[in-house]
Amino acid sequence: MIDKVEVRIVNKSPNELPFYSTILSAGMDLRAWLKDSIELKPMDRALIPTGIYIELPPGYECQIRPRSGLAIKRGLTVLNSPGTIDADYRGEVCVILANMSNETQIIENGERICQMVVAKHSTVVWNQVEELSDTDRGSGGFGHTGTK
Repeated sequence: MIDKVEVRIVNKSPNELPFYSTILSAGMDLRAWLKDSIELKPMDRALIPTGIYIELPPGYECQIRPRSGLAIKRGLTVLNSPGTIDADYRGEVCVILANMSNETQIIENGERICQMVVAKHSTVVWNQVEELSDTDRGSGGFGHTGTK
């Protein structure tokens, strides 16, 4: 059974609402809402508007993630990924798009630029202690298990 949550949305763009491409998709594609195309030179970044405004219920967040096809084919990614939209934010959903390729990329109005995933989250209540419990891993960090 797939959980469903109602999210209020305002769409000021002429683009359709975000939707799931398949029945088991976790993310919905967001589209650029641009008056003019944007040219992203190699290593450039730009804030891309979507015309979408959302009202998430308490206990939910919206994550903005790169689209894998854009990443591998065109070198486009989302900076601060995943970007988080909090439940109390009411501004336009905008996307920090970056060109990591060696070629200039053109972003067109209506183009699918990223994925949006709505997810539950918990609010932490800290319990400050003097020490933590032991585990097999302990304080082993990056690469502590080797590469083979």
